[in-house]
Amino acid sequence: MANGRQASARRLKMAERAQQQMALHFPSTPSEFIWHRKTNDGFTTVPRTMPIVMQAIDVLSKGSPAGHTLFALWARSPDTPFLTIENPMTFAAEAGFSGERAVDTWRKRMKLLREHWFIMTKPGPSGEFHYVLLISPNAAVEWLRAQGKVQDGIYARFIDRLMEVGAFGEIEALREYLAKLPVAEKTNAAEAETATVPPPPAQEASGDPGAQT
Repeated sequence: MANGRQASARRLKMAERAQQQMALHFPSTPSEFIWHRKTNDGFTTVPRTMPIVMQAIDVLSKGSPAGHTLFALWARSPDTPFLTIENPMTFAAEAGFSGERAVDTWRKRMKLLREHWFIMTKPGPSGEFHYVLLISPNAAVEWLRAQGKVQDGIYARFIDRLMEVGAFGEIEALREYLAKLPVAEKTNAAEAETATVPPPPAQEASGDPGAQT
């Protein structure tokens, strides 16, 4: 299992090899058509597990796939886990929804993402989802798996990918965190007798929509 440092070294070697192979197989491609993370603008950082995470979300949400909705949020994030949604219609369109009910459909997907702990939200001028905190999708998938909500095949590929990119330590740290939670934080009073997996920390109520900015 590769740790973070080993994974970084391996990525560097892979990048160097890819550069050499690109020069060999596509030598005359104009640089204007090539993306480079250090010179091109308008890019953000996205977890390498995102394709598998999106699949897990779509399977979980069944007839209301919300994976693309999450990806649209990440694509809009300013390379931080917090973003402000001034215009829900824009986010609805980028998530693939159109027509008169586009925003309503998008809001339903947002509720699914929040329910399954991929995002936290606070209301604001644009409505219920004005302020959004992006939760680590790796942590969210692991938490859902602990509840039996992620299929074996998807989870196996998810773990394999985490190991490939040197991010499995995140899961180990999350498991340790959940194991140390006091019983009172693992479940609310209504579910105390039946809950077997601790829920994520509850959102703090706030009467001031701008309190998170």
